[in-house]
Amino acid sequence: MLAGLILSLLVAQADRLTVYVFTTTDCPISNRYAPEIQRLAAKYDNKIKFVLVYPVSSDTPELIREHKKKFAYSIESIRDTDQKLVKMTRVTVTPEVAVMFGDNMVYRGRIDDRYVELGKERPQPTQRDLESTLDALIAGKRVAQRETRAVGCILSDLIK
Repeated sequence: MLAGLILSLLVAQADRLTVYVFTTTDCPISNRYAPEIQRLAAKYDNKIKFVLVYPVSSDTPELIREHKKKFAYSIESIRDTDQKLVKMTRVTVTPEVAVMFGDNMVYRGRIDDRYVELGKERPQPTQRDLESTLDALIAGKRVAQRETRAVGCILSDLIK
């Protein structure tokens, strides 16, 4: 679905910020972030576009439809089964986000710091990295951190 369309996708979004949320249908950490992703997408509705990116070929269109229904996702989704967007953004885990303005990446990393490491989760995040980044961008301010380390399901283990 995405093969050969990355450039046109980025050009189509050249005049607005886009958050690419890399996910899989079966990553428990990604699935735990579904409510937060939806909250952020609603908060920035009409200002910032959110797109779910499914980079694992075993996530079939049928599984993706079921996943989106199960977690009540209403945001757009794309498949990146040849990992062109993964390679371009250099994401390594799910969930991980890449905030783009056209083909310019302005932030890559975690949604927040709820997960300290695999198996170690805080009850609530102490830093909301993605939200802080988006607030700064909308206000025309400088982004505090352009990159953070996301914790989640390692893509190299999932991509065969």
